[in-house]
Amino acid sequence: MSNNQIVAKRKAQLRLRLLVILLASLPLLVAVIWVVWMVRDLITEMQKNQVVAVQSIVLQARKDELKHFVQAGSKVMAHYCAPENGAIKLSREGKELLRHMDFGDLTDDNYFFVYTMDGVNVMHPRLPQIEGKSLWDFKDASGNFIIQTLLTHARSGDHFVDYVWHRPSTSQIEDKLGYVEYVPECDLMIGTGLYLDYMKEVKTFIEKQTDQTIQRTRDRIVLIALASLFVVAAGGLTMNIHEQRVANQKLRRMAQQVVESQEAERTRVARDLHDGVSQWLAATKFTFETARLQLQKGHAEKSGQTLASGVEKLQEVMRYVREISHQLRSAMLDDAGLGPTIEQEGREFGERTGIDVQVRIGNIPALQKDVESDLYRTFQEATRNIEKHAGASHVDVSIDTDKAGLWMRITDNGSGAPSATGRLKNGIGLLNMRERIERHEGEFEFHSEPGVTRITAFIPHKYL
Repeated sequence: MSNNQIVAKRKAQLRLRLLVILLASLPLLVAVIWVVWMVRDLITEMQKNQVVAVQSIVLQARKDELKHFVQAGSKVMAHYCAPENGAIKLSREGKELLRHMDFGDLTDDNYFFVYTMDGVNVMHPRLPQIEGKSLWDFKDASGNFIIQTLLTHARSGDHFVDYVWHRPSTSQIEDKLGYVEYVPECDLMIGTGLYLDYMKEVKTFIEKQTDQTIQRTRDRIVLIALASLFVVAAGGLTMNIHEQRVANQKLRRMAQQVVESQEAERTRVARDLHDGVSQWLAATKFTFETARLQLQKGHAEKSGQTLASGVEKLQEVMRYVREISHQLRSAMLDDAGLGPTIEQEGREFGERTGIDVQVRIGNIPALQKDVESDLYRTFQEATRNIEKHAGASHVDVSIDTDKAGLWMRITDNGSGAPSATGRLKNGIGLLNMRERIERHEGEFEFHSEPGVTRITAFIPHKYL
């Protein structure tokens, strides 16, 4: 065979290989574009749903805050109303107390206002220049009588009002959610409100996080696609095998992204709810301050009723905070890390159940967020099942590292389980724990016999 023939044959083989690579790559490119488009649409749809859901939760929490604040203010007004020149008026002491009952910081513009039922302003801490003036005929830019609308809602018992008002801290006309209430002891209306710019901030935050998620997902998919093309070019006939590996990696990463997104969302919602509950605590504080003033005035019976109401509110807030925070995510896990969180949870578990709990935390490094979260959820699931099913009197928890990786062991002296699935055979607890550990290429073992049940979780060092 001549040199020219050899060169021609090699060129033909090269063209054939390029054609095979092109034909093999084209479906992959189409699939990547389709996946990017579908992921973008899916995340965008999730964004819309999250905005609606979170705004609904936050708005309801804000409404509850307004209701509690105004109820506290109404009690203060009723206490400080007295006859004067043939009419019942709010005393100067009562006005000053209401004037200083702000909640939030000054930029929030969260304050009380008081009007007579014919539209005369009695007290306004941010706009003292309107006190004593009638705003009965005051209109907004659309021609709506604002004060008349507030008074109408107060009389009818339809307390919540959407309107626009001049915001003192910004000197801008902004949307406001108000809550007004008629105080018959004084024949006055008291109200407060929240400017709705925070709803826009919630939406903007979610949109920003979603855009970042879309960008990260697109970049990862493009990176995977480039790696896949390289494998196709280098592997030739093994293209299908490589594509399958890439597909499996993509599914694993996408599953991990879903878990991370859920954890991040739960953390954010938990903090939002907790911030809202802190405002409820402010209302409880106002209730106790009212009780103190009643005691100073010698009204022991009224102060007792007020204190009982305050204690009831405080107990309800404590129960709500504990329930929501534990269901969603421990804030301590983000702030202090896995070790201190497990120690705290162990103490609380022992105090709640009466079980002797020993927690030993070794020298563990700072962990990746997803690894930290999965270990914490595994600990929660294990202790939850011990409490429900084991009948144990002692629990031993240890977390430590060696050259291979991190080990977490949870041992109890309960009744044990008759089979490999044991007391979890009718639930998904054991499966959930195993999947959380194995998604980091870790190992999960469950050993049970009468008197000893042990869960061992191992995470290799490269995932720490």
